[in-house]
Amino acid sequence: MVLIVGALLSRSVFAGGIDETVESIVRPLAAALSSFVFYKLSLFGYEIPWIVLWLAVAATFFTLYMGFINIRGFGLALRLVRGDYHDPKAPGEISHFKAVATAVSGTVGIGNIGGVAVAIVIGGPGAAFWLIVAGFVSMSTKLVECTLGVKYRKYNPDGSVSGGPMYYLEHYLVSRGFPLMGKGLGRFYALALVIGCLGIGNMFQSNQAYVQFVTITGGDSSYFVDKGWLFGLAIAALVGVVILGGIRSIAAVAGKIVPFMAVLYMVSAVVIIAMSAEHIPAAVGLIVGSAFSLESVTGGMVGAIIVGFQRALFSNEAGLGSASIAHSAVQTDHPASEGLVSLLEPFIDTIVICTLSSLVIVVTAYPAGLMDQGLQGIALTSAAFEHHFSWAPYPLAVAALLFAFSTSIAWSYYGLKAWTYLFSEHPVSENIFKLVFCGFLALGCMIQLEAVLDFSDAMVFLISVPNILGLYFYAPEIKREVREFIDGVNRGDVRNYRQERARASKA
Repeated sequence: MVLIVGALLSRSVFAGGIDETVESIVRPLAAALSSFVFYKLSLFGYEIPWIVLWLAVAATFFTLYMGFINIRGFGLALRLVRGDYHDPKAPGEISHFKAVATAVSGTVGIGNIGGVAVAIVIGGPGAAFWLIVAGFVSMSTKLVECTLGVKYRKYNPDGSVSGGPMYYLEHYLVSRGFPLMGKGLGRFYALALVIGCLGIGNMFQSNQAYVQFVTITGGDSSYFVDKGWLFGLAIAALVGVVILGGIRSIAAVAGKIVPFMAVLYMVSAVVIIAMSAEHIPAAVGLIVGSAFSLESVTGGMVGAIIVGFQRALFSNEAGLGSASIAHSAVQTDHPASEGLVSLLEPFIDTIVICTLSSLVIVVTAYPAGLMDQGLQGIALTSAAFEHHFSWAPYPLAVAALLFAFSTSIAWSYYGLKAWTYLFSEHPVSENIFKLVFCGFLALGCMIQLEAVLDFSDAMVFLISVPNILGLYFYAPEIKREVREFIDGVNRGDVRNYRQERARASKA
């Protein structure tokens, strides 16, 4: 509360002072960490951040090692999220559907709208093709980390659960006689996630939501153009109301917002694409042709692969382990069941939503000459929408606002579980974090702490290093876990509660 009240003080005095003070302290740290995490390696004459290569290699490995489980398990994943095998008496707090909705709300954000446009501008239309490929292989990484999240979660005395990389990384080392290393690695992951959640999942989201709100209420002439403090207080209050209720409240809201915002954006995108239907064949040809072109002004095939994979992996966050924290709260006795459900997350985030964003740009912006106007990010996507309907940016802005809000509530839970791992599950400890989180949401609308955002981004991607290593070590165990669950379903050993309820209702 102190942070929120303090944030409402004079922008010129308070916020300006914060900007300068924090930037001077954090900037050197952010620069050093970012230069390491996003250091670019030379590959076939092109530069690629090694962290992207690290995530891409892991995603490809798990897809092959798990026998293309992203294809084999897709149908079962849909049946699971539909509730076929949901046991309300199983340990956990939320259903399969609410777990995946919460995780999707954490990944589907502004990047699905603006980030895709940046990828196409930099990597050309071919980046859209490789973005889909990256989303496809990322499904396997999600399965492995989310299965682990459920299998090694902690059951609390009040019936709640806590899970995530900090728990399964700690368990791996402790079970092998390295308790101090296990606890140390778990604490490193948790600390990095707390820092990261206050930037990428908090201040950035509220800042972008504020920018979109000002845009749809008049731009530079908007009443709210200099009232970031008011918008910040409002969004902090809304998020606070949701997160005070814990994962059940967060999952309930996500279960309603995610389908609505996804459908709103997808329907809007499909309408815009349909309005340019005559350009679809040429657009598909351009995307596929550019994806395999050896030479182009945008870097050719290699450049398209690099940009496409980077955008996809940054969007769906496969390999960071963060989503496994939400999935860990699911009600199930079968860890692999939630791993299979998590396959749907990169599919929705990257293959569906990011692909629609790509098609909107390629079928509209290219023929209309919008690519030559110097537009970047969400401004390019918005211009593509506006090309057919002058009012089209409004539903786009509403979707962007919902994306930012839903991402914030999901990341509040990720940060909370990292916080309680570091300190305690006591209600007082939890409420302190929630107040801090809401305070930073308000600050994000008023001050430009670029160094803080850079530092938090670097910390979030840095934690993929120990997480991916843990996934490699656990790979044989997870492969066995998934195989046994699927075999059990095929034999009928795993109860189908939906069929049982249907038979009972007929009787």
